[in-house]
Amino acid sequence: MAQERYESAKKIYEKFGVDAEKAMAALSNTAISVHCWQGDDVLGFDGSDSLSGGIQTTGNYPGRARTPEELFADIETAIGLMPGKKRLNLHASYAFLGADKGEIDRDAYRYEHFRPWVDFARRIGLDGIDFNPTFFGHPKMKDGLTLSSPDEPTRRFWVEHGKRCMEIAARLGREFGKPCLVNIWIPDGYKDVPADRLGPRLRFRQSLDEILSGYDKQWVVPALESKVFGIGVESYTVGSNEFCQNYAAQKGICCLLDNGHYHPTEVVSDKIPALLTFYDRLALHVTRGVRWDSDHVVTFEDELKEMMREIVRCDALGKVMIGLDYFDASINRVFAWVTGQRSVQKALLYALLLPHAAMKKLQDEGNFTQLMFMQERVKTLPFADVWEEYLRRQGLDEEYYAVVKEYEKKILKERI
Repeated sequence: MAQERYESAKKIYEKFGVDAEKAMAALSNTAISVHCWQGDDVLGFDGSDSLSGGIQTTGNYPGRARTPEELFADIETAIGLMPGKKRLNLHASYAFLGADKGEIDRDAYRYEHFRPWVDFARRIGLDGIDFNPTFFGHPKMKDGLTLSSPDEPTRRFWVEHGKRCMEIAARLGREFGKPCLVNIWIPDGYKDVPADRLGPRLRFRQSLDEILSGYDKQWVVPALESKVFGIGVESYTVGSNEFCQNYAAQKGICCLLDNGHYHPTEVVSDKIPALLTFYDRLALHVTRGVRWDSDHVVTFEDELKEMMREIVRCDALGKVMIGLDYFDASINRVFAWVTGQRSVQKALLYALLLPHAAMKKLQDEGNFTQLMFMQERVKTLPFADVWEEYLRRQGLDEEYYAVVKEYEKKILKERI
């Protein structure tokens, strides 16, 4: 019956000039970078027992990964329920320090501290690893500042951390034969109105210049991520959108757009084509902000669909690097991983099944009445039948909740 529904849906899409087979093939070759930090509430392996830096995980659902082995098991379970091509998005705070724990700090991390992640990613068939310096959750944040700190030893420590991360990322890229995206985000800012807005940004620029001097451009793709504000830094954010976009443009690196990091009335879907006018490639962290950067689990909602539509409309599947970035401890964490990744895949498939060329032609001709008719008409095309066929071909179906609950019953509930 499902196969019959797909064949019927395929013919309907053909009437609109859309090839469903081609859409599924494009989707299956588009990698989504899955964030490691959903499974343990962003605590990492290097000693932090709470978050700092304007971010917060809420909820206490049972089953948080407490050890590397538990996190590996949870990620592997989640990956097995996700369709399409996957990469791993890794924070530096997830270093395997072993005998070095307590002896070295983040300014001295080496590739060897992340080799277990490489072995794990290869074993479960991931497409590569992306990397993030961790400028939060650490006692050497002085007055909430890192790369913009007026205290030179503090700034120097975090610059060295950034440099080590660039070296680690180059090795990660070589190991998988694909460039490693390195995303730089700092939590620096002030809770109340600052006396000096320029000084911290000048220091941040200097720090970035030092981190980006001499990195391996073959294997590392640096990106800079902005933010409006965070908890405890409501009045001033050093890495604002204006700062980050201008720095990235000047230095020829990527802008990373996190769709939770803007004012509530701003939409990243409009920023994607604007920036693609000037940038060869972009990076995107997908979350779901509710009123602010609340990092809710990504669901199949309108702005997600619109972001994926813009990527497809702009013929930018090979230009926009897509990663997940949310953390919810109020629900089953494995379920949160799978639901977010599937939602992005759904939105991409939905976008790939739209007759973009025909609708663009109507716009260019000024035929706005027919364009609106077409935009409304395509909303009720049998997308779900193509999605289920896509899942079936990868040995999956929509009933992943039962698998997650069984894993919770057998594994997660034992973690007390």
